[in-house]
Amino acid sequence: MKRLTHCLTLVLFLGLTFCMTGGAWAQQEDIQNHPSCPFCGMDREKFAHSRVLVAYDDDSESGACSLHCAALDMAVNMNKAPQAIKVGDYNTKELIDAESATWVIVPDSPGVMTRRAKWAFKDKAGAEKFIQEKGGNPVTFEEALKATYEDMYEDTRMIREKRKQMHMKDKGQHSQHDHG
Repeated sequence: MKRLTHCLTLVLFLGLTFCMTGGAWAQQEDIQNHPSCPFCGMDREKFAHSRVLVAYDDDSESGACSLHCAALDMAVNMNKAPQAIKVGDYNTKELIDAESATWVIVPDSPGVMTRRAKWAFKDKAGAEKFIQEKGGNPVTFEEALKATYEDMYEDTRMIREKRKQMHMKDKGQHSQHDHG
């Protein structure tokens, strides 16, 4: 009887552990399946607070580092309809439904791949606390996505300039080593 009790306790413990870590495992599966952004190459685990996962109607999915890159993906894949869009909660990095999230746009603060930050929160309280501490305006997902497309030209220009500067810097370091 004592052996049976120990076995049942172990099974119960393992079952509870599996249930409690299921969400964390699912989060890791998202990053494991899409470790880097297909558009910019950024590490999605490093940017878990801004990452986006788009599931399309053809059973394909795309993992991006940010709303900026997810918007590019949705524009490139206009022949596919998004069935679900998930985004990293700014505070917990947990994937949440992008459409039901509370979004905050921070006009004077850079975000991931953008000059105007757009962050998602799983609840209004998290968004309101962020706004009190750092500023910003609460918006819906549609408003955040529209702002992303409106910002696309300037953001793309900014990214190209940064990459050009990094390339020039790298080239300068290589030529110093070549002549040193």
